[in-house]
Amino acid sequence: MMTVDLAAQSVRDLNKALHECKENITEKEWVVTNPKGNHNIAVGLDAEISVDIHGHAGYFCAGMNKTANVTVHGNVGQGVAENMMSGVVRVKGDASQAAGATAQGGLLVIEGNAGARCGISMKGVDIVVKGSIGHMSCFMGQSGSLVVCGDAGEALGDSLYEVHIYVKGSVKSLGADCIEKDMRSEHIAELKGLLEKAGVDENPLDFKRYGSARQLYTFKVDNASAY
Repeated sequence: MMTVDLAAQSVRDLNKALHECKENITEKEWVVTNPKGNHNIAVGLDAEISVDIHGHAGYFCAGMNKTANVTVHGNVGQGVAENMMSGVVRVKGDASQAAGATAQGGLLVIEGNAGARCGISMKGVDIVVKGSIGHMSCFMGQSGSLVVCGDAGEALGDSLYEVHIYVKGSVKSLGADCIEKDMRSEHIAELKGLLEKAGVDENPLDFKRYGSARQLYTFKVDNASAY
């Protein structure tokens, strides 16, 4: 196990060492101490390694992650796991806005609450939030799944495409073209699998499903003159 103390070393040095694991993995388990809210910790990883960050992290922690397993034992700032491709990112505390933005794969788990625009423009990632999420979450979400065990803020799923949204608590309001949908057996099975992967003990039958009404983004020839 390799321990990096950010009170003594820079984030640049840490990321350089983690990036070198792609070519030569000498250590598969990394521990980062004294993050003290620094930005860009553990970004651009591309190796099957685990990174445990003990403390709070700033903006874009674990951004562009690929195959790595990153755990933050604290809170994170804006854009955690932004543009993640694969792997697992887990936040033990709360996340600020734009968690999982544009992420294309992998699993993001937030054990606390997430701020505004959680999952904005998500493109295949699965996001599980044990707490609540803020307004405009899943705005223009294209694919993947968003699971919320708490409540959702205003304009949930505004202008979304084909993301599956599951919410256990209340939804303040739905965004444009987002509607409540039937919870069929295949969706219960999908949600059950996501909760199990995230290590969250919840009953899938307690959730409601939301998705696209498919009215905003579908071209209709009868309306061609209006485009």
